[in-house]
Amino acid sequence: MLLKKSIDFGKHQNVSYANGKVTFGKVALNVYCYVIDGVLIDTGSRSLSKHFEPFLMEADIDQVVLTHIHEDHSGCASILEQKRNVPIYIHEMSVQDCERNPEYPLYRKFFWGKRKPFKATAIGSSFSSRTGNWDVIRTPGHAKDHLAFLNKETGQIFTGDLYVQTKTKVVLREESIPTIIRSLEHLLTYDFGEFYCSHAGYIKVGRKSLEKKRDYLIGIQQQVIERYQQGYSPQQIHDSLFKRKYPITKLSSGEWDSMHIVTSILEEIKQPI
Repeated sequence: MLLKKSIDFGKHQNVSYANGKVTFGKVALNVYCYVIDGVLIDTGSRSLSKHFEPFLMEADIDQVVLTHIHEDHSGCASILEQKRNVPIYIHEMSVQDCERNPEYPLYRKFFWGKRKPFKATAIGSSFSSRTGNWDVIRTPGHAKDHLAFLNKETGQIFTGDLYVQTKTKVVLREESIPTIIRSLEHLLTYDFGEFYCSHAGYIKVGRKSLEKKRDYLIGIQQQVIERYQQGYSPQQIHDSLFKRKYPITKLSSGEWDSMHIVTSILEEIKQPI
């Protein structure tokens, strides 16, 4: 069975986008990159470079900002470095990692390709585009270097992988649900309306959607802690809360698993698991 690839292009108000998709059997993944006011937000994956490249080469941009280093967001950065010679900015903790050959599991290389090294500069706490000023908001949890970008004048916000969907069912082994909750609560202290997600696309009712996700995760966290205090084992907690099995869990050999939701919560309360 072959990996199917496609891409959609479009525009919403002053934001242009490319949405690349890869499908293998029952597993379908996608990732967006956006252009607004001379800024490219994320670059798409290396596996979809032939699909993303026309958009990236034709985009009217002065700079690139990355929400985080994961390969589906930074995969085409080296192409931009070579062909466009525009500055690329990322969280300071990932600057050196950008220059290294990355190591990540084979299934991720299969879906997203292998990112090539590129040079990036540490982004500050804010940056300017052609007509606007942007806050750089640290939102760890999905990744340690995760950032969101808020246009203070328009209220538009780009949230990377912080949202994705309201009801999180599987997460990466490295993710932390309590940290994601804190990042959501932090983001909700800002004044914004709509937002743009790297996987869900444009979300019109932005604040309400992020509040729903926060509330859902807080509810899951409370249920995990309550069951643990009642003597449930981590596996029993998992089986009581997450009954459905997702293809990505088997395909990723457990790197994506709902069990990581449970263990990240128990690690936060510093209890043996």
